[in-house]
Amino acid sequence: MTFDKNPFPSGDADRHALWEMLVRRDIDAFIGQDWSMVEDDFIAESFFGMHAHFLANADAWRLQFPRLEIYRDEWLRQARETAATKFAEPLREAIFRVTNLRDIDVDGDRAVLHKKFDGSIAKADGSVDRLKWQTLYFCRKVAGSWKIAGFVGYMPYPLGA
Repeated sequence: MTFDKNPFPSGDADRHALWEMLVRRDIDAFIGQDWSMVEDDFIAESFFGMHAHFLANADAWRLQFPRLEIYRDEWLRQARETAATKFAEPLREAIFRVTNLRDIDVDGDRAVLHKKFDGSIAKADGSVDRLKWQTLYFCRKVAGSWKIAGFVGYMPYPLGA
């Protein structure tokens, strides 16, 4: 089985493109610590991101990324931290294995995507990096291309856990 196969056929153009943006391109850019691969995937002037801090109580969620450059800096920090970690398995394959983006609601030029991380990645020291959270992405089609308008991320998975 191909670990990085897009579950949406090219005939389902919107979902196919959204999956490519928020799974394949995001993973490859993150592993490569290359923000330039994803920077055009955002609506920079109006982007914002909420951080749920892995808490089920929505009252605790915060507007931690009011501007794209703040999110970019955190994304790059996490990418550097991940790159400095020694893993016991191929990282790209492992991230694809723990990532699920199958729930995508599209209505015209708007979409809501439910991206889930659920699994463990083995580290070289014998420990594991446990991923168990989810993100809701809000996207818009701009000039024929899907863009990320914002998100609520780092929510527990399943919600309420």
